[in-house]
Amino acid sequence: MKNIKLVIFDLDGTLINAFAAINISFNYTMHRLGYPQQAAQTIRRAVGWGDKFLLKTFLLSEDCNKGLLIYRRHHKKTLLKDSKLYPGVRRLLIYLKSKGYFLAIASNRPLFFSRLLIKHHGLERYFSSIVCADTLKQGKPHPQILQRSIEKFSLCPSEAVFVGDMLIDAQTGRRAKVKTIIVLSGSGIRSEIRKQKPFRIIKRITSLFRIL
Repeated sequence: MKNIKLVIFDLDGTLINAFAAINISFNYTMHRLGYPQQAAQTIRRAVGWGDKFLLKTFLLSEDCNKGLLIYRRHHKKTLLKDSKLYPGVRRLLIYLKSKGYFLAIASNRPLFFSRLLIKHHGLERYFSSIVCADTLKQGKPHPQILQRSIEKFSLCPSEAVFVGDMLIDAQTGRRAKVKTIIVLSGSGIRSEIRKQKPFRIIKRITSLFRIL
């Protein structure tokens, strides 16, 4: 891809599989508050907008603040125990760095937990920027998260590519006018994503070796 200098990655469902950790912490929170447990697929389809939105979808408004405290306290432990890199991720990041690309993270996961995940999996050396929704006025699908990432490198949208896994990522990339690649390793559905007309839809993250 000519003129591309920056590769921006979503985190969950793209580089790291943390669905098991999310499921465990989510259903622990439901149990503590007396709500019914939810199936893994139901939770998977609700992630991507941040933990506040996830809980708000299933809790009464008066229980949301308490639920968020319970969830986050529990999630600090489950993230370290029940998350893993997708196959080929570390090898891909080493390759992209060797090619001279700048690498960044743009995630709706809160900054504290994003940094926790990145450090736990030994990825901090690869990324020059981490931008998360809780540090901005608006998260995805608002384009600000990508705009802020690109501004940090004094680049323009045509010099960046965004890699995500969900419909919300495809929407964000389109609104930011950034070439977007969606990998079907997370919770995205091809038919929904295709309507946003991303640059590419790929089955696995390692397909970026031939694209980049």
